[in-house]
Amino acid sequence: MSRGIPVLLSISDHLGRRWRHGRGACVLALLALAMSPAALADDSPTLLVMGDSLSAAYGIEQDEGWVSLLEARLDGKAEVVNASISGETSSGGASRLPDLLGQHEPDIVLLGLGGNDGLRGLPPNQLEANLGAMIEASRQVGAEVLLLGIDIPPNYGQAYRDAFTGVFFRLAETYELALLPFLLDGVALEEGMMQSDGIHPTGIAQPIILDNVWPELVPLLERNGVAGSLAGG
Repeated sequence: MSRGIPVLLSISDHLGRRWRHGRGACVLALLALAMSPAALADDSPTLLVMGDSLSAAYGIEQDEGWVSLLEARLDGKAEVVNASISGETSSGGASRLPDLLGQHEPDIVLLGLGGNDGLRGLPPNQLEANLGAMIEASRQVGAEVLLLGIDIPPNYGQAYRDAFTGVFFRLAETYELALLPFLLDGVALEEGMMQSDGIHPTGIAQPIILDNVWPELVPLLERNGVAGSLAGG
């Protein structure tokens, strides 16, 4: 055998090893890229907030509202879409929700409608039907639902109040939902927490509202892959 043949074989083997190692390095690089924070951010859950003026920061700066505070607290661990509109009823929300579900593909829907139904004296069974339709539509796209309950002033009469608030408890039981019974707990009757209209919370009340929502929301976040120090906010 000539001296040139072993040399050629040696060179060929060396190049083959370099190619194999290079291919492995490329695979590792691709895996590292896939696990980078930017790539993982694409897998973070989306929260869709469907509410009325209580969630739309009515009468205060937008960044003071509890939904904006929620987004800040999550610090990029989840995307928050606030689709709340002042004056929205459950009927309006039910008509808007299908398009929003298709557009945002949320993992969690925070359903905070009903206050304007109550203030207008609309039938509680109509509220229940609309919220039920929204719950079912959300579940059909694989989203979990957190129901945010609300109460109405006592001048509407105790019978109507009981029928109204009973809607939220009945829906939570029927659909086995997470429920916050009263969004404005610790706010509605507290001095300085409500605007002059007596209906809308002030800016200083917004962190309390978020703290009301947070304990019910955390388990849903954890089930959707949001880890870290969530329990204490």
